[in-house]
Amino acid sequence: MRAGKDPAHEKWATIYNLKQMAAATDRFHSLSDSIKTTEAAMNVNAELKAAIVDHAKTRAIFEGYKAARYSKKYLAEHEADIATHRAARATMDRLLNGGKLPKMDTLKTDFQKLAADKKAAYRDYRAAKKDMQEVVTVRPISTICSA
Repeated sequence: MRAGKDPAHEKWATIYNLKQMAAATDRFHSLSDSIKTTEAAMNVNAELKAAIVDHAKTRAIFEGYKAARYSKKYLAEHEADIATHRAARATMDRLLNGGKLPKMDTLKTDFQKLAADKKAAYRDYRAAKKDMQEVVTVRPISTICSA
């Protein structure tokens, strides 16, 4: 606040500063939410890729289990692999919600795109955080008391 300004200017400056703070805070929070959404999508992608790999590795054993007509002896010999296969299948069903299984190359490309988006968002996030901190720090004491 400059010395010698009248109360109307002080009120205008206070309102202007509050609007700047609100805008900076909103931008910071929207970028934060965007990053969280991207990270969640990356986690789903990684979980789906892991389930597909586990499913592919244990598929032959599970087919043998079906061919053995769900024999208890076969189950006892391959119990861990069959459990892994069933868990992978359950994970894929949960994540895909009955949808078509995407190709591994598509998942890898999507993951790379999400990682690039996250990296770019973090750059903007750091800048927005810095801007928000500057605006909040510069806020005059009179606005803290009146807010």
